[in-house]
Amino acid sequence: MDEQSDKDTPRPRTDLDSRYSEQNASATPWSEAVPRLESAELFWLTTVRPDGRPHVTPLLAVWQDDALYFCTGPAERKAKNLAGNPHVVLTTGANTLHEGFDLVVEGRAVRESDEPRLLRLAAAYEAKYGPEWHFDVRDGAFHGEGDRAVVFRVAPVAAFGFGKDVYSQTRWLFG
Repeated sequence: MDEQSDKDTPRPRTDLDSRYSEQNASATPWSEAVPRLESAELFWLTTVRPDGRPHVTPLLAVWQDDALYFCTGPAERKAKNLAGNPHVVLTTGANTLHEGFDLVVEGRAVRESDEPRLLRLAAAYEAKYGPEWHFDVRDGAFHGEGDRAVVFRVAPVAAFGFGKDVYSQTRWLFG
């Protein structure tokens, strides 16, 4: 079990899958995965099309309040997919074989429209990605460069970490 000092932070059940891990591997604590989510620049979002086919697209995301947040135009394919099926997977990591750490986060994308939270998220986007990612907040959405973007929150239900220096697979289950 992953131990963390902050009682408000979710403490998932943490397991090492020995089938996909080297003999000397150990489970990665969730407290080591979170900074990787915070600093990751690019994520790949997987949604499901109405006909059941997967849709994968790269996007930016921020970690805040124990969840990943991303935004998209309301007419984009991913927003249309989420209207029919909110289950998603977000992945990030290193595109290398022998170094780095990959993360997979499974959850449900829920529309975020609380303006005080959106203001904090807009500030987090700009702090992480620079002034070209400045958003104004109004009407429960982000606005930038004349376009409206809806924001989604994905709290992890399950997450997986793949170590490569010593090959390991850690699973975190929430709730």
